[in-house]
Amino acid sequence: MRFLMPRLVPLIFIGLAAIMVWLHAETAADSVRPLPKAAVDLPASPAGTMSTVVVAGGCFWCEEGVFEQLKGVSSVVAGYAGGTADTANYQHYEESNHAEAVKITYDSSKITFGELLRVLFTAGDPTTKDGQEPDYGHQYRMAIFYQDKEQQRVAEAYIHQLTEAKVYNAPITATVEAMPEGFFPAEEYHQRFVAKNPNHPYVCRWSIAKIKRIRAAFPDEVKDAAQTPPAK
Repeated sequence: MRFLMPRLVPLIFIGLAAIMVWLHAETAADSVRPLPKAAVDLPASPAGTMSTVVVAGGCFWCEEGVFEQLKGVSSVVAGYAGGTADTANYQHYEESNHAEAVKITYDSSKITFGELLRVLFTAGDPTTKDGQEPDYGHQYRMAIFYQDKEQQRVAEAYIHQLTEAKVYNAPITATVEAMPEGFFPAEEYHQRFVAKNPNHPYVCRWSIAKIKRIRAAFPDEVKDAAQTPPAK
């Protein structure tokens, strides 16, 4: 038996780690607290008319996985927002005002701008300043990057609505920001990272939990697995 122990110990630790990841994901999904729908929203466009929104909520791998599973969302691109073109890359964005962000293209006749904000605030914690677990720093802040005054108005109204309703025990620190030079797509290896790397340790520990949380909170708004585009 003593000869088996050196081989069994690593397997035991691997098994315990897998159980902890699973329990974390299940707990995150089971502890979802429904948020109120946005009282102020953008009007729906005719079916098939696509709109875009740029949001940040921590790691863009997680946010991409969260939003691409929603009905009405046709594409999600990971990238950088809030800074300038010269720092819009993975080597230098931490030195800038960029946040890891995602650009969501969606059909507003199927899902609204306000509902996307509701998903953003459900997937993460809008009361955490400059970070989302497990990543901390200004580049991991939660933010809505508006593209026009109407998006700004709805985003600010929703934060005010949640504040007045005392949904959270702490002040909301998520920001509503302009994009001085627009949105910059991230490097190709960041795109659809969760779909391409389902066994990556970070994905298993953090991304899957966020994805499951949204599937639990919005069961009627998520696509069937068969509808989710395969990784390329």
